[in-house]
Amino acid sequence: MFTGIIETLGEVVAIERDGSNLHFDVKSDVSHELKIDQSVAHNGVCLTVVQLADGVHRVTAIDETLQKTTLGNWEVGTLVNIERCMVANGRFDGHVVQGHVDQIGTVEAVDEQDGSWLFDFSYDPSLGNVTVEKGSVCVNGTSLTCFNSEEGRFRVAIIPYTYDHTCFKTLKQGDKVNLEFDIIGKYVKRLLGQS
Repeated sequence: MFTGIIETLGEVVAIERDGSNLHFDVKSDVSHELKIDQSVAHNGVCLTVVQLADGVHRVTAIDETLQKTTLGNWEVGTLVNIERCMVANGRFDGHVVQGHVDQIGTVEAVDEQDGSWLFDFSYDPSLGNVTVEKGSVCVNGTSLTCFNSEEGRFRVAIIPYTYDHTCFKTLKQGDKVNLEFDIIGKYVKRLLGQS
């Protein structure tokens, strides 16, 4: 389980195809602290560390993951948000994030607001996912509060610290992002028989 509080940025330094799978070598400030078999969120996608060497860790994405996330678009040099799984005695600063991407969204607009940024996102509402005003949403692994919540659309505000320390600084109109919707909202919707 994760909280959506990004620890650091990683950089994809190599990509290797192995059948229908892709191996990603990622260099980050925490790579040297990782262990084989450890779960780490990469842009919100929970992946298992399979190899370690010289401050670089390797993770593998299967075809299912590549089809349902933005990982298939990664290139050497791509910056990704990194979060290790939550420790049992840690503070719960974000919200419950599983690292299971629900669907891909699109950046519709980026509006600089004199020191902060507003990002508008769209997504296909036919898949049954929803946001609520002032509710939690996870974008590329980042726990955020959404507003202007409408069917298939929402907006988030990004403070300078988050902008500087996550891959939000690389996003532009038309880019694709990984979306994980609030797990509590998904269970409520299911209990109400709407899914």
